[in-house]
Amino acid sequence: MIRVLVFLAVLALVALGASWLADRPGEVAVIWQGYRIETSVAVLMAAMLAVAFLLVCLWSLLRLILRLPSVMSFASRARRRNRGYVAVSRGMVAVGAGDPLAARRHASDAERWLGREPLTLLLKAQAAQISGDRAGAEATFTEMLDDAETRVLGLRGLFVEARRKGDAIAARAYVNKAVELAPGVAWASEAMLEFQSAERDWRGALAKLEQRVAHRSIDKATAKRQRAVLLTADALDRADKEPETALAAALAAVKLAPDLVPASALAGRLLAANGKLRKAAKVLEANWKIEPHPDIAAAYLDLRHGDSTHDRLARAETLARLKPRHPEATLAVAEAAIAAHEYAKAKQVLAPLLAERPTVRACLLMADIEEAEHGASPALRQWLGKAARAPRDAVWMADGVTSDRWEPVSPISGRLDAFQWVAPAEQIAHGRVHRDADAVLADGDEPTVLLPAALDQGQESGDASPAPASDVSSPVPPGAPTPLAPAPPTAAPSAPSASSPLAKAGVPSSEPMAKPAEQGSPSVSPEPSFGERDSEAPRGVTPQAMESEAKELEARASEAKGTDLKIADAKPAGVGTSAEKPEASTKRAAGPVVFPVARPPDDPGTDEFSPDDPRAGDRHPFMTRL
Repeated sequence: MIRVLVFLAVLALVALGASWLADRPGEVAVIWQGYRIETSVAVLMAAMLAVAFLLVCLWSLLRLILRLPSVMSFASRARRRNRGYVAVSRGMVAVGAGDPLAARRHASDAERWLGREPLTLLLKAQAAQISGDRAGAEATFTEMLDDAETRVLGLRGLFVEARRKGDAIAARAYVNKAVELAPGVAWASEAMLEFQSAERDWRGALAKLEQRVAHRSIDKATAKRQRAVLLTADALDRADKEPETALAAALAAVKLAPDLVPASALAGRLLAANGKLRKAAKVLEANWKIEPHPDIAAAYLDLRHGDSTHDRLARAETLARLKPRHPEATLAVAEAAIAAHEYAKAKQVLAPLLAERPTVRACLLMADIEEAEHGASPALRQWLGKAARAPRDAVWMADGVTSDRWEPVSPISGRLDAFQWVAPAEQIAHGRVHRDADAVLADGDEPTVLLPAALDQGQESGDASPAPASDVSSPVPPGAPTPLAPAPPTAAPSAPSASSPLAKAGVPSSEPMAKPAEQGSPSVSPEPSFGERDSEAPRGVTPQAMESEAKELEARASEAKGTDLKIADAKPAGVGTSAEKPEASTKRAAGPVVFPVARPPDDPGTDEFSPDDPRAGDRHPFMTRL
């Protein structure tokens, strides 16, 4: 708008001058070299303007001709600079995208077009870093030290490379130089703070933190938290030698961060040691109301030394009233009740936790109760087994490392205030589970296999001995012969023949066949063991399979009964039964036996070895027991 007004004003002035000249006409005569030129004033002025314009054009043309080489050189430099900046831009994009080949190519183009520019050196260093060329990156960062504009940048790059190699001395030297050149640089002051914290120089770290606050390189909330952490760390180191100084630092930390558990616990213990029990209880109760913690509970229960276990239990109940229905309050009361030998109260307190999903601490407390009441009982083993499978309780964790006590600095990254009170994440298995392979053999969760009954060919009556009742899963069908008496303990069992059903099934048997049950008697099922109570029901036995096996058993039992009758008729009078003479050769029908397969699926079994092979026991562990 201003330009328009200026243009209108100039135009008005020109029009005013032209009208002024038109109102005052005049004549101008020029005599030069015998020539006389007469004209008006207006024409003379117009001619003068035209000559001036012509002279300006001629001067511009001459100037352009004289400056043409420099203009062409400037255009070439501009094109090169433009290409260089385009290469830098594309190289940065390639670095961000994680493309090392493209990054190195664009870095080379940028260096060719731009030379040793700061952006070119930065792109070259970053391209070398993502390519894994540590030596090239260090060389580029070292080149940056020659220029004042990139000196701090080069120091940071060298610092990063030194920490990556684990060279703490070189890293500390680069940080010191960077702090000297630029005290307000955030990364240098933060790294110096971490170094001082790792060296447990808490006073120096507090001074460095104040410098960071003065340079506004850290926000106020973070600075307040870090100051509390440093004061707590300093108090923990001085608690034994300088308790008064440690108490002052701990109280200052509690004032800055009321939810900092180590500060409150230490302040409570030091106040209690000085006899200030009321103030100590107030500090601990204030932290407990924010977030209950076992360290706060332990310090609260130990306020007065020499108190009875019932007094400690009363204090634990006081904490529970401050934060009702919290797991930590429940566990604190349960631990105090167990120490006071009030096991019924401990069970009653733990009942809500056990009803949901008990953690390791809850299960171990129940194990302590069972051990104190009943000793080494099955219930004790059951609770210990549940503790092994229960979710873990919260622990102090920093960078994936757990610790039994709080530390101000992470041992992995050196980061200040890294430890947090969190529960470790549970590992969840994904993917399909192979049902044929069992992770743990003989733990009671294997699928059961029903072996077909058959006649034992060529075996003496002394080869069979009764098996435990837990191996019998179904009664012998009607018509089966009465089992023979077991052989004396001194008789060595013989290996089954290759045609026996046990050998054909390929399953090693470490125990002899079970004694068949009487007709019409129910099968005996033992009390499941601790490992079997939580396991799923056996698979592999269906009603159709049992019905077909029963039919087959009836047919074979009938044949066996006819054979036994013929043998009995052929005996002379006065000859004793097979029960009186175990060495007599008879034939019997073996009942079906159901037992878990305690071998991996890729085990070839016993059918690949002959019972007559003397080396069979060395190659297969079960052959020695057949």
